[in-house]
Amino acid sequence: MTDQLRLMAVHAHPDDESSKGAATMAKYVSEGVDVLVVTCTGGERGSILNPKLQGDAYIEENIHEVRRKEMDEAREILGVKQEWLGFVDSGLPEGDPLPPLPEGCFALEDVDKAAGELVRRIRSFRPQVITTYDENGGYPHPDHIMTHKITMVAFEGAADTAKYPEDEYGPAYQPLKVYYNQGFNRPRTEALHQAMLDRGLESPYGDWLKRWSEFERKERTLTTHVPCGDFFEIRDKALIAHATQIDPDGGWFRVPLELQREVWPTEEYELAKSLVDTSLPEDDLFAGIRDNA
Repeated sequence: MTDQLRLMAVHAHPDDESSKGAATMAKYVSEGVDVLVVTCTGGERGSILNPKLQGDAYIEENIHEVRRKEMDEAREILGVKQEWLGFVDSGLPEGDPLPPLPEGCFALEDVDKAAGELVRRIRSFRPQVITTYDENGGYPHPDHIMTHKITMVAFEGAADTAKYPEDEYGPAYQPLKVYYNQGFNRPRTEALHQAMLDRGLESPYGDWLKRWSEFERKERTLTTHVPCGDFFEIRDKALIAHATQIDPDGGWFRVPLELQREVWPTEEYELAKSLVDTSLPEDDLFAGIRDNA
């Protein structure tokens, strides 16, 4: 193991890295940790969610290029490295019954083959820690679920030279820990919601909490709370860089940063696998690694 700590964050689409764990990444970058975002798809089928840009013919015709430029800007703001896996966005199917997924999309790829592309990046970058989504994708977008699947296969596969030969995928390497992003957790949402109401402010989370009950979401185990409140502003700037996806006047930004830092100054993770000893709860994704690096 080298002296350099390395973190890999595996995400489905451009903008996911800025809405899930961005302040954590910015914090680690400030400490000298080498951080790589791996983006599985180009986000080609993502809807234009910013009402100010809807109907823009250039954006609609060049959405792939536009989203790449947005990712470039967000990467610079966060101070991270970033690579594309090159898969095609599956889109979010809607309707009852749901329509079939489009041919050739990421979610329909062979899991082991697609994981091989991530194995290449893991063996090249050699991260001790990887972050991704849980088995439900954080929310049930087919690309998020596929991202979970290939990350878990690649976590094991990076050291498996029988499954992924070194002459094709590079020298074997074993990451030490993998985490699920759990930043959108109920305790955080309830705490910020109540804090807004206590201060006489309108909370953006009322409908969220109602839908939480309707969806019967499984409560996750929050093993790791990373203090990163000083980097919330960088997180928000990176998120706003994804202009086609984020309305700067929308609900994402209605809770004042000072209140967030006072009430909930951390980002949360669920430790999924660890090959090193660590004591839970943690406040560091590199707990059990840092002292031995």
